[in-house]
Amino acid sequence: MAAFELYSKNAHVWLPDAAEVWKSAELLKDYTPGDLTLSLQLEDGTVVEHNVDPNTKNLPPLRNPNILVGENDLTTLSYLHEPAVLHNLKVRFIDSKLIYTYCGIVLVAINPYESLPIYEADIINAYSGQNMGDMDPHIFAVAEEAYKQMSRDQRNQSIIVSGESGAGKTVSAKYAMRYFATVSSSSEETSIEERVLASNPIMEAFGNAKTTRNDNSSRFGKYIEIGFNKDLCIVGANMRTYLLEKSRVVFQAHGERNYHIFYQLCASSHLSEFKAFKLGCADDFCSTNQGQSPVIDGVDDAKEMCNTRRAFSLLGIGESDQVEIYQILSAILHLSNVDVKDQSSDRCSILPDNAHLMVFCELMGVPCEEMAHWLCHRKLQTITETFVKSVSKENAVHGRDALAKHIYARLFGWIVNSINNALASTMKQHSFIGVLDIYGFETFDVNSFEQFCINYANEKLQQQFNLHVFKLEQEEYMKEEIPWTLIDFCDNKPCINLIEAKLGILDLLDEECRMPKGSDDTWAQKLYNTHLKQDAYFDKPRLSNEAFIIHHFADKVEYQCVGFLEKNKDTVNEEQINVLKKSKFDLLLKLFEDEEKLKAQTSKTSSNTGRPGKSQKEHKKTVGLQFRQSLHLLMDTLNATSPHYVRCIKPNDRKAPFTLDPMRAVQQLRACGVLETIRISAAGFPSRWTYQEFFGRYRVLMKQKDVLPDRKQTCRNLLEKLIKDQQKYQFGKNKIFFRAGQVAYLEKLRSDRLRSACVAIQKTIRCWLARKKYLRMRQSAIVIQKHVRAQQARSYVKFLRQTKAAIVIQRNLRMWSKRRHFLQQRSAAITVQRVWRGCLARKHYFKLLYEQKAVVIQRMVRGWLARQRFRRAMEAVVLLQSCVRRMRAKKELKKLKVEARTVEHFKNLNIGMENKIMQLQHKINEQLKENRELTERLSVLEKTHTTEREKQCREIENLRSSEQEARAKAETVPSLLEQLSFLQEELENIRREKDHQEEQTKIYKEQTQQRIHELNMKNSLLNSNLEELNEEFSVQAQHLAEIKTNLENTKQLEKDLTEERSRYQSLLSEHLQLEERHKDLKEEMNITVISNQSSHQRTDSNYSSISSEFSQILSSTEDEDSAIQAEDEVETKVDLPILLKLQKRVKELEGENQSLWKKLGKKEEAQQEKAKEVEIQTTFGRTELDVEKLKRQELESENKKLKQNLNELRKSLTSENSDLAPPAAGSLPYNILLEQLSSSNEELELRKEEVLLLRSHMVRQEALKHRDSVLGESVKLDLGEIHSLQDLQDSDRSTNIHTLNEDGELWLAYEGLKETNRLLETQMQEQECLHSEKYRKLTEEMNKLRSEKEHQQKLLATSLLLPEDARIDASLKHEITRLTTENLERMEQQQKQDKTIRKLKKQLKLYMKKVEDLEANARQTISSSETSMPVRPVHIARKEKEFQGMLEFKEDDTGHLLKNLVVDLKPRGVAVSFTPGLPAFIIFMCLRYADSVNDDRRLSTLLNSTISSIKGVIKRKGNDFEVVSFWLANTCRLMHCLKQYSGDEVFMVHNTAKQNEQCLANFELTEYHQLFGDLAIQIYRQIIKSMENILLPLIIPCMLEHEAEQGVLGSKPTGLRKRSPSCPDEALTVEVLLQRLSFFHTTMSQHGMDSDIIKQVVKQQFYIISAVTLNNLLLRKDMCSWGKGLQIRYNVWQLDEWLSERELSGCGAKETLEPLIQAAQLLQIKKNTEADAKAICSMCSSLTTAQIVKILTLYTPVIEFEERVSNTFIITIKVRS
Repeated sequence: MAAFELYSKNAHVWLPDAAEVWKSAELLKDYTPGDLTLSLQLEDGTVVEHNVDPNTKNLPPLRNPNILVGENDLTTLSYLHEPAVLHNLKVRFIDSKLIYTYCGIVLVAINPYESLPIYEADIINAYSGQNMGDMDPHIFAVAEEAYKQMSRDQRNQSIIVSGESGAGKTVSAKYAMRYFATVSSSSEETSIEERVLASNPIMEAFGNAKTTRNDNSSRFGKYIEIGFNKDLCIVGANMRTYLLEKSRVVFQAHGERNYHIFYQLCASSHLSEFKAFKLGCADDFCSTNQGQSPVIDGVDDAKEMCNTRRAFSLLGIGESDQVEIYQILSAILHLSNVDVKDQSSDRCSILPDNAHLMVFCELMGVPCEEMAHWLCHRKLQTITETFVKSVSKENAVHGRDALAKHIYARLFGWIVNSINNALASTMKQHSFIGVLDIYGFETFDVNSFEQFCINYANEKLQQQFNLHVFKLEQEEYMKEEIPWTLIDFCDNKPCINLIEAKLGILDLLDEECRMPKGSDDTWAQKLYNTHLKQDAYFDKPRLSNEAFIIHHFADKVEYQCVGFLEKNKDTVNEEQINVLKKSKFDLLLKLFEDEEKLKAQTSKTSSNTGRPGKSQKEHKKTVGLQFRQSLHLLMDTLNATSPHYVRCIKPNDRKAPFTLDPMRAVQQLRACGVLETIRISAAGFPSRWTYQEFFGRYRVLMKQKDVLPDRKQTCRNLLEKLIKDQQKYQFGKNKIFFRAGQVAYLEKLRSDRLRSACVAIQKTIRCWLARKKYLRMRQSAIVIQKHVRAQQARSYVKFLRQTKAAIVIQRNLRMWSKRRHFLQQRSAAITVQRVWRGCLARKHYFKLLYEQKAVVIQRMVRGWLARQRFRRAMEAVVLLQSCVRRMRAKKELKKLKVEARTVEHFKNLNIGMENKIMQLQHKINEQLKENRELTERLSVLEKTHTTEREKQCREIENLRSSEQEARAKAETVPSLLEQLSFLQEELENIRREKDHQEEQTKIYKEQTQQRIHELNMKNSLLNSNLEELNEEFSVQAQHLAEIKTNLENTKQLEKDLTEERSRYQSLLSEHLQLEERHKDLKEEMNITVISNQSSHQRTDSNYSSISSEFSQILSSTEDEDSAIQAEDEVETKVDLPILLKLQKRVKELEGENQSLWKKLGKKEEAQQEKAKEVEIQTTFGRTELDVEKLKRQELESENKKLKQNLNELRKSLTSENSDLAPPAAGSLPYNILLEQLSSSNEELELRKEEVLLLRSHMVRQEALKHRDSVLGESVKLDLGEIHSLQDLQDSDRSTNIHTLNEDGELWLAYEGLKETNRLLETQMQEQECLHSEKYRKLTEEMNKLRSEKEHQQKLLATSLLLPEDARIDASLKHEITRLTTENLERMEQQQKQDKTIRKLKKQLKLYMKKVEDLEANARQTISSSETSMPVRPVHIARKEKEFQGMLEFKEDDTGHLLKNLVVDLKPRGVAVSFTPGLPAFIIFMCLRYADSVNDDRRLSTLLNSTISSIKGVIKRKGNDFEVVSFWLANTCRLMHCLKQYSGDEVFMVHNTAKQNEQCLANFELTEYHQLFGDLAIQIYRQIIKSMENILLPLIIPCMLEHEAEQGVLGSKPTGLRKRSPSCPDEALTVEVLLQRLSFFHTTMSQHGMDSDIIKQVVKQQFYIISAVTLNNLLLRKDMCSWGKGLQIRYNVWQLDEWLSERELSGCGAKETLEPLIQAAQLLQIKKNTEADAKAICSMCSSLTTAQIVKILTLYTPVIEFEERVSNTFIITIKVRS
């Protein structure tokens, strides 16, 4: 099909975007050739018009179908272009949280900036041995592929890890090395793997630093070769480093740090071993504080220092060497702080007392003055003479920094050499895997010599990568034999030639470095003159003459020429080096040994040439030359190996977890060659399918007639029909190759076909459902109509009835309402009259009352006015008196003033005046205080006076108003006076009565008060008691509630028990009556037989029958008693001292009971001996009664049958364990049973009459026969009585009766009935006694239980009131009582068992007696018939020989015996032809012989040799399941025999007496029990291991990869990495796995293995199957789909059926499959709503939250009808879990 046909309506395309790089859009209409615009709608709903270039007609790239989004391999995408790659990585990284993705042969790793649990040992084991395409992308998959190719192809491998700083290169390389160290095992005693891994922290400490982009950036490149021997074990390693960034030692940009080791050293400066270094914090040194970021978040430098030192120790670098390393590092720190003083423009100096210089020289062991001199001076050497010249401050600082960089570089090289020496091995290296951790493409704002070298190395690696990818593509096409054309790819050879070719950039740089006055500017001009406008990859910036631009494969980079020459030369003042070489510091001298060797070589060359200076300069290599040579060596190494590529991507610059910046990601994808790989793949045939995969996926596009046996031809026919352009695909030998976009077209056709099929199915189903619904509705309508019409008719009839009833009701209601209205009016009138009259009376009463109160008020007011007048008169008199007195006082004062003016008066006054003044002053002060108090009181009184005055004013106003009203009402006084006089008379009468009543009430009140006082006293006492009772009641309320519930339950149980007992007893009584009738008949027959012998014997038989019957009844009652007692004892507990007394009493009763039983046994034996003697004396001939005996036996047999039927009926009615409950009274089964019982009663009565007749006849014959014998005297008496009775009958009755009773038959029958009646009476009396005794015991037990229950309730109430400690003691006491009750119950059970044993012994004795009688009768019959019968041949039985179970052997024959019995024995032959466990039995027979001869040496030799022989067989043939299973069975058998016959109590309990006799007599083999147990455990582990090795290759193909039905749920398209089948010759299904499990089970069963061990092995098998399947499901994204969940559930069902067929369902194997079942259910359940999340959380109880989230994250739709799981739903699952 044409490409434009894919641009149809609703198709999705990608549009370029400035922010997100690419945006998705949807076509709103079809595109037709010639259209200049495309109508598109973005995801946010905006509509845009995209212009199409009319010249190129390039359309926007198409978007892949949703089903292909999120694939493991980018090459599986149908459309291979930049937006598809970016979107797929974004979906996997952000939505699915997957950091690894394949892109053909490249593994793309995105740094998550977060720790992920995907690198544990379990993950390593899961990827070990797996093909690269079988698991999800992972660094372990790449490592496993390299490891596998090395072992398979015998070729060295390389893993190339690249990416920019912060992308995670170092971590990826570290995990790759960890994988190799884990999957391989070292052949040396010290583990080389640990040493290889220990090199990582050292190299990170000395070569990694914090940058603005990465907290742990590798500032050097390294290539680690991990060596392996022929057994694929690590034997050593070697490391090569490239281009260490030395400038970082003396300079760091803002936000960056120096190498980690300096900060670790400063953080550990407080340690005692570092005190001599005189270190401080990192901020104190110039070389560590320039970046102003000394701390990394989440990193403890002191802890990292411990890890570094531990790694040094593990690599064999001693403590002394470590201290020397740290000493040199400390010296570098102090050197950076050396301050250079400027003296002039070309002179400088260092102060002699510079502390840091002194510490530096002290640490390095060099003289301080000499080092200070050469730091500020320089030696110039010519041909003839040498000059010493001072340098400027700037040059001195450069020289100081160059020295620090040189020392650090030498130290770094020495550490690398030391690590290589530690990792080197003496064993021969067969192959190696190299891990290259190298810097990626770098571009900064200012790019210098380091970025130039890094990008040059990336150009070389990209060239090698492109060639390798191109080579793989062409090899694939040639392998499949399809026509191909040369694929054009971007070759960066010209760019590499620009850098490294003759007159290239590096060549010109080296030439300029050799020039005496070479500078960066002259070198830049040479570059412009040589390459500008002559090389397309070289360019010059517009505004700079000191920079140049190179067009790299990733991007163009501008390099600044400043510093290129200096960094390329890497010059150091030789005199400074010479000063360091004079040091006595051993490690420092070792660092410069290479320079000494180099100097020696240069001296030789100089002696030959005669020009020492020039030869030395020519011999010294520049940094660029060294880097180019090492890079060429690296490329040669990589080209000689099979490379594997890991491209690390930095998702964002903010280091935010799981956040992808599209712009940065695209830049890195372009730089690392991923897009170039995609372009190369897209240029050919990117999509590749095997014929079987294509057929399975697109089977739905075929018709049945199109399917041919040849799959290739079927696929050819389908493709020719679907895709007309044959250039779009090619047919290979094993695969079909498609151009880009063709798989998307096929997927569209497939989805259309499935959609049309779904529509057809939905249409048919909806039609069927609609018709079914219509028919159901029609039928329902008919039924509804029928019922509605009937309801209408009924409603009409009801309406008529209601109408008639309504008329009657209305008539009565109206009458009732009228009457009610009349009665209401009448009662209202009466009420109104009553209210009106009452109101008038009240008015008259209130009027009289008012007048009386007015009189009282007048009296009070008049009194108050009189008092006011008196008070005013008194105040006036007082005022007049005060005025008069004031006048008199004034006159007296004037007189005193005149007298005071005289001198004598003053003199008289002054006498004692001072004292008086003091006294007066004191009095004045006191009076002032009193005045203050009085004023305060006066103020308070004035306030109160004012308030009272206000109140009085108010009262006066009220009185005035009342007075006015009184005056107004005074007019009505005359009319009221008459009424008042009348009322006064009535009042006087009422007062008299009132006084009388008041006297009576006073008396009554006094009496009542006394009674009330007494009652109050009583009430207070009662209240106090009531409060106490309430408190107690509140405390016990809860306990009583619980006790009430328990009592109700117990009452209900007792009620149910009594009902069941009554029902059971009613049925039992009916059955017992029938059984007693039957037994009576049987006993009467026995009595008739025994009466012929002796009366003593008859009584004995009667006693035995009665006792047997009594024992049966007693047993039944005892069972009931035990059941009742068990139920009651469960609910009660007994007090401890009572139990102990009861236990003591029970023991005494047991002793008495045993003694009584012994006496009873002795008496019974004596009676039996007497009975035997009587039997010997009283033997009669019974030949004449044979016929009657036969009849009697027949009747007895029929009676037995009836008895059995009755017993069965009884069991069916009374059985508690029966499935059906007994029928209820009145039901049909109950009536049938009654009829059967009545019929059986009738038959029993008939049989009884026949037995009576037979007995009477037999008695008569016996009496006639033995009339003359000695034993017939009693019979004679009976006959005489018979004759006398006959005479009486002759006199009273007629002759007919006499003729009937001629031989006394009626009398005999009458005697028989009398005997039976006596027996029945005795039995009834005995049963009544039993029942009464039983009832008495039950009542006693009930009373006892009630008392105990009350006691327990009291104990419970008291225990709850106790404190916690006392409550614990009480609980312990209760526990002791419980244990004692259990002991009593068990003792009672033991007594019952003893009783049953005694009963069984008695019955056995009776049966033995009967058997002896029968044998005696048989001998008599045989002796009587010997004369008539011929002699028969007699069979003589051979007497059995008793074997001892021993096998004699000699001590020298032990080796030969075990060789034939253990070493050379074939398990299959023994399992088929002999008894299982035969070797174990033979060895045990030999052991018993050694024990019998008491030869301990022979026995120990045999056992030790057996153990060692079995271990040897297991070691040699441990992978043979049959051998391991055979010896596990025999080891367990031998161990069990040892325990059974050597004193193990657990085994000896089940031994017979003969087995106990055959136990070992001379040796105790308990120690060997443990040895054989350990051997059995070892063999069990080996059988699990061998079984696991067999099952592991089968589990994944059978449980996950196999698909029973292909086509609709077929697999998705795969990419370059095809999933390789485990067994390509045959399809592995779950049946193959079941066959293997059946083989294991059959083998173990044939070998006679214990069933418990077989169950455990099967459980372990199913655990392995479940664990491996679930782990692979969690690691494979393509397996997490709805169809795969269905397939897993089907496979698990087959495993379950296998367990059921072999009766292993109870071994616990099914439970081990529960996580797998829940995982399959999780794949199939809905995953949309909150309810779905709740259902998932409740369903997946055996899965952890992480597993559930992992499955939901990996869930991938296989068909278009499935939906992906949203992130919100996954978050909901996390929250709910």
